[in-house]
This record gives sequence, C-alpha cells and structure tokens, in this order.
Amino acid sequence: MNRMIVDLHTHTNASDGSLTPTELLDHARQLGVDVLSITDHDTLGAYERLPENPGLQLITGVELSTTWAGRGVHIVGLNVDRHSPALLAGIQQQKEARLERAGIIAHRLTRIGIPSPLAAVAAMAGDAGIGRPHFAQHLVDIGVVKDLRAAFKKYLGAGKPGDVKDGWASLEDVTGWIVAAGGIAVLAHPVKYKMTTSKLRLMLDDFVAAGGRGIEVISGSQQPDVTLRMLALADEFELAASCGSDFHSPDAAWSQPGRFAPLPAQVPKVWEQW
Repeated sequence: MNRMIVDLHTHTNASDGSLTPTELLDHARQLGVDVLSITDHDTLGAYERLPENPGLQLITGVELSTTWAGRGVHIVGLNVDRHSPALLAGIQQQKEARLERAGIIAHRLTRIGIPSPLAAVAAMAGDAGIGRPHFAQHLVDIGVVKDLRAAFKKYLGAGKPGDVKDGWASLEDVTGWIVAAGGIAVLAHPVKYKMTTSKLRLMLDDFVAAGGRGIEVISGSQQPDVTLRMLALADEFELAASCGSDFHSPDAAWSQPGRFAPLPAQVPKVWEQW
C-alpha cells in the first residue's frame, strides 16, 4: 500500500519562492504529493491566486516570523481560517515590520556602496513582502556577487550588514494569532536555529505555554540522527510531528515537495488534529 505523501511547508512567489501558486501545485502533483500546505512568509496571498481545482488536498497555511531571546524564529500556522480578523491583523503588522526592516537593510547596503537597492527590490517583490532573498537576487542582478549563496555569505547572512531580525511580533503574539484563527502552531525547522538542546528546550517551554502544538520533525533532506532527536523532543513536549520540504525553487534538489523521509507510523502527526 502506497503511503500518503504530505508536505506542510512550501513557498511560492507570493513570498520568496520562485513558482506561482499554480506552478507549485503542478510541481507537487508531479512529484506525487497528496496533501500540501503553502506556507508563505507573513502572507496568505497565494490563496487568492489558486486554481478552482488544486488537484490535491490543500491545507491553508502561513509561516510567521518572530523572535525569541534575540533570535529569529519561524512558526508555521496550519489549517488556519484565512479570513480570521486576528490573523489578518497580525499579518498586516508583520507586513509593516517587513517594510521597516527592508528600509534598514537597504540603508546598510547603501552605506557600504551598494547603489540604492530598495526601489529595485520592492519592484521585484511586488505584492510579496520584501525579504532578504529579494536583496540577494538584486545583488546578483547588478553583478556584486555571482550567486545567491555568495550574497548571503558576504552581505545578508548572520552577522553581515543585511542581517536584520528585529521588529517581529513576539512568539506569544504570533502563536496566539494562529490559535485565534483555529489553526495549529508548529515550530518550523528547529535545527536551523543552531541552538543547543538545552536552549531549544527553553524555547519549546515558551512555545507550548503560548499554545504551540506541533514541531517539524522533518524539514527537507536531513540525517536520520536529526530526525531521532526531533522525535525525542516532540515526545518530551507532547507535540504533534509535522514535516515539510521548505520548498522554494525547483533548482534546490535537497528541498523538493514531498521528497523527504516519511514520519514513523506510530508518531502522533499534526494532520491527525484536523
């Protein structure tokens, strides 16, 4: 019997992905995905641009930026009501924070000799919220760096001039918006934050206290020992397991829709809660 392929973390060009919502659906179907969530950064815009028949089960989602103990952290909201006043107000707050952040990044880049990037980046982003990947693409387009990886390494990554994380709503607020929208709050890609296990436990304490109910046990291609550590944390904090590719582009072979190891059969899964 074939397993159901579930991918609950993907992106379109409504935020920083490269495909339109329709193209993502086509791509996911071709790869055999049965259940998909589009979780663009701080926007539900993709859901206004979907075909009438998506051809697979679609779970409404969003990935919200926040900070915890001075670190940037992402919370995925799954099975949310996209018309929820609380969630929409929160997303508007995030949009304003993104604009402010983009202005700071642009100012910092201008100070080190990058010519007036904000107008070009805003045009590139369109209706999507401006993110560092848009700045990275601009740096490639004007020939400052050879590729996106180099842009982050030299200008936009941790500790670089364009590394601006401040301005997001609190972990409690972001989780609260998701809960108010009837959704399930899931900690996204926990390994990506490079925290010690003890620090991650402290964050999970706060996340659960705020109403968090899930954790991404699998995020794209990862080693089996990472999955085991995330499973142990899910069990310790009584969190449902989620999984997703964190898909952004067909060019990134390590994060294609549905192309990751399955969750163990006996693990409580986040989709069992809706």
